[in-house]
Amino acid sequence: MKRFRPHRCPWVDLEKPDYVAYHDEEWGVPVHDDRRLFEFLILEGAQAGLSWYTVLRKREHYHRAFAGFDPGKVARYGQRQVERLLQDPGLIRNRLKISAAIQNARSFLQVQEDAYMQATGMVNDHVLGCFRRPQIIAQYS
Repeated sequence: MKRFRPHRCPWVDLEKPDYVAYHDEEWGVPVHDDRRLFEFLILEGAQAGLSWYTVLRKREHYHRAFAGFDPGKVARYGQRQVERLLQDPGLIRNRLKISAAIQNARSFLQVQEDAYMQATGMVNDHVLGCFRRPQIIAQYS
């Protein structure tokens, strides 16, 4: 009997199981969690000029180095943290990319404060008693 091999996007290297898993489980899937959104913002910034797979392989290290992708913590990083990150061999040690990640954390928090994510439905902040809350959960879950 022939084994079923699903057809995937042509950019997926089938020799890299972690890349296949990324394609099958994450790529192109809508994200509504703030930390996940911030994670992808950080990783996309690190990826500039490099392959996505290079960054994907460093993902867990970025998770540790950038406080579990907590934008509130990263936004408070200062020069001491920048210098520490520049010495970390598990990261892409580029001063501009690291500084951009910290600035992006600050900008991310500002976007949250300006109700953008609420207005666009990226987060459901209808109060528990509001009739729209369960409708949105049912419709988009």
